[in-house]
Amino acid sequence: MELINDEAALRRMLTESEVWAVVGLSDNPARPAYGVARFLTSKGKRIVPVHPLAAAVHGEPGYARLADIPFDVDVVDVFRRSADAGAVADEALARPEVGGVWFQLGVTDDAAAGRVLAAGRAMAMDRCPAIEWPRLVG
Repeated sequence: MELINDEAALRRMLTESEVWAVVGLSDNPARPAYGVARFLTSKGKRIVPVHPLAAAVHGEPGYARLADIPFDVDVVDVFRRSADAGAVADEALARPEVGGVWFQLGVTDDAAAGRVLAAGRAMAMDRCPAIEWPRLVG
């Protein structure tokens, strides 16, 4: 079983994924999720905004919930409070194609991380792909 923040698993999420659902991404450029989504698109990733308002961001239509996305998602990136992160992780686990869950800086939930790992998926916690990319990918 992989570990939380296993460097090989993080590298795989960053390099082998194509579609990232960004939970908590809105069209507000002042929010960290907006900048991270822009970074991911600059690395060739397709981002999918997931937000109750379902606003389009960076040219991609938004969805109110993960379950509403009508195509496969590789990684679920979570910009929500730690108290909400476990429910998002469970929604991600309900999608069999999701290979990894990424909790952003400041987002932690050990129990949820355990469920993700037990399901055989990769788990990043309290990390940011825009920080990890230069360190792990170059």
